Amino acid sequence: MKYFPKAMVGLDLTEMDDILIKKTAAYVQFLGIEKCYFLHVSKNLEIPQEILEQYPNLIAPSDESIESILQNKLAELDFPKEVEVEVFVEEGSHPLDTFLRWAKLKDVDLIIMGRKEELEGSGVLADGVAKKAPCSILLFQERRPVIFPKKIVIPTDFSGHNHMIYDFGERIADQVGAKLIPLHMTKVPHGYSKTGKSYEEFVEIMKENAHTAFKKFVSKHHHPELDCEVIVDDERNPGVQITEFAQKIDADMIILGSRGRTSSAAIILGSTAEKVIHSNKALPMLIFKKKGETMDFFDALFRI
Repeated sequence: MKYFPKAMVGLDLTEMDDILIKKTAAYVQFLGIEKCYFLHVSKNLEIPQEILEQYPNLIAPSDESIESILQNKLAELDFPKEVEVEVFVEEGSHPLDTFLRWAKLKDVDLIIMGRKEELEGSGVLADGVAKKAPCSILLFQERRPVIFPKKIVIPTDFSGHNHMIYDFGERIADQVGAKLIPLHMTKVPHGYSKTGKSYEEFVEIMKENAHTAFKKFVSKHHHPELDCEVIVDDERNPGVQITEFAQKIDADMIILGSRGRTSSAAIILGSTAEKVIHSNKALPMLIFKKKGETMDFFDALFRI
């Protein structure tokens, strides 16, 4: 199934580029990539004047020279030749805005970015793209080996829009023969003691309610026999709690979704999804967004 015919990969001229190119190559067939854009955005390609005065023989890298370096790297790493490739370098004082603009202009279906664990880099650009991109995003971790997922965690809140994300998760899991593990986070109300129930008793009540709600939710999908895992919010960062759960069960991927609204707020993920993106440095994440839902906002933005 051709999920993402056009993909765009963000490169930063570090060792992470090799990792991203190799992992993207491994996933080409699975993701259905037919055309792949490789984009490097730099705040400034010029060498500072004071450095030039010290070393007058230095030559500033041009767009073309960097593009050539990246093209050679793709050849060295045997990126699949059946995929149409385009490499381009852009200069901009606001890399995130420049990156998102190109995602819109090239009408991409998927953006692929790297998440660093030991290599230098703040990850700010990847986080920003994940939150605001007008299409789906795949985040690959630095150290994790290239393997197709066997256990996929998909946080779910049983909302109407969550049906679309869950359906996508089911199709992905079925295609790679993976086990889909729905996960719901519940919270014990602060006034539980007034009911005469203990905290532990109310935890069980909340879990039972969540399982009932999930059964109603999942009845509309292809695998109504599935149940969901339920964890109780312990007041820590929910992103940390979800990541810890995924690691505890040896999951290979987390699938998240956007809110799905068409207003400008649609470019921002829900707060829990945002926290998972920030907290998870160990597992690949696929943030599914229905392409076009945020386009009205971007069309307005590009007309400014």
